Amino acid sequence: MSDTIRRNMPLFPIGIVKELTELSARQIRYYEEHNLIRPARTEGNRRLYSFTDVDTLLEIRKLIEQGINLAGIKQVFDMQKGQQPVEPEPPEEKAVPQPELSDKELRKLLKAEIMQSNKLGKASLIQGELSRFFH
Repeated sequence: MSDTIRRNMPLFPIGIVKELTELSARQIRYYEEHNLIRPARTEGNRRLYSFTDVDTLLEIRKLIEQGINLAGIKQVFDMQKGQQPVEPEPPEEKAVPQPELSDKELRKLLKAEIMQSNKLGKASLIQGELSRFFH
């Protein structure tokens, strides 16, 4: 059996890992949620950690103590794997296509807006924009 296989063999329950790493169970689960570690699961859905997982958790703890945040830790791990750090993509704004209104329909909507705001006794925000349409 090779050393790599031995190091990746799931052996330790979370209680042992807590003692070895001096991390809380919540911290360990948090790092798992962020895909920094991937423990194996038993048929009863209990986590089992390998030597590699324990080493990773110890490295995470050391980096946190140095003041590196989670995003920085992910970049460090990506660079160690030989990957370029992944830049988060800005969310694409999905423009909802608005139907084109004819001038007649637009004037009708604006008139209804003005009439509605006059009934309430206060000026509509749109009234200031009306000068663009009526010269």
